[in-house]
Formats: sequence, C-alpha cells, structure tokens
Amino acid sequence: MAHEDALEFIRSNRRGVLATRRRDGGVQMSPVVAAVDAEHRVVISTREGAMKTLNLRRAPHATLCSFTDRFFGAWRTVEGTVEILSLPEALEPLVDYYRLTSGEHPDWEDYRLAMHRERRVLLRMTVERSGPTRTG
Repeated sequence: MAHEDALEFIRSNRRGVLATRRRDGGVQMSPVVAAVDAEHRVVISTREGAMKTLNLRRAPHATLCSFTDRFFGAWRTVEGTVEILSLPEALEPLVDYYRLTSGEHPDWEDYRLAMHRERRVLLRMTVERSGPTRTG
C-alpha cells in the first residue's frame, strides 16, 4: 500500500492537527486524536456541530499532521477525501474508534448514550497523499 508508512505512524502516534477549509478559503485547524480502521482509512471522532464537521460537509477534503508525544521529532501528513458518518450509522464505528484509541470501555452502554448526547460523528479519510517523502 502506497501510504502504509504514514498509516503505521498514525497507528503509533495518534495526536495530530486536522486542517479543513473555511467558507472564505482560509484554513481551520483542530487538535484531534486519529486512528486507522480496518479499511486503512484515518478515523477521527468529533461533534456534529464542530467547525471541522461543518467545513467538511461543504468541502470534504482535509489534511492531518500527526506527530509523536514529544512533538518535536518524527511526523507524517496524510490528506484525502473525508466521509462524515452521522448517528445512528456512526454508533458502532465510534465503538471501533474507541477501541483503537483507548481499548475497552468499562461501560459500553454508557459510552453509546454519551455518543448520542454529544451528537458525535465519525470522520473517515481515504488517504490520497502522504508524506514527507523526503527530508531536507
């Protein structure tokens, strides 16, 4: 797979900054926790009313810069088309996302209720470009 190096990096380094486009063309950035699902998509949980969600509904393309916990050091970027999965379809994929990022939840029923209460959605990015491909 062409982007496996970047996806493997994200699997081990979940913190990042997601960039989307505002209505005026400016860049909107948000700190996020990312994971990689079984279909090799980058997945991120957010809220229905978040600016990144609103931006992606209008222009479904984003860039993620993922980095280590140390911040300075290795990093990778991925960019691609983003699908927004809303509730109720998002519920079980949000469970999968939690397992990828945090392991098992002590009370899955409570987690599912919280996802509805918080109006959570799942962003799924199909990676079309990744890097860096060289250092300088």
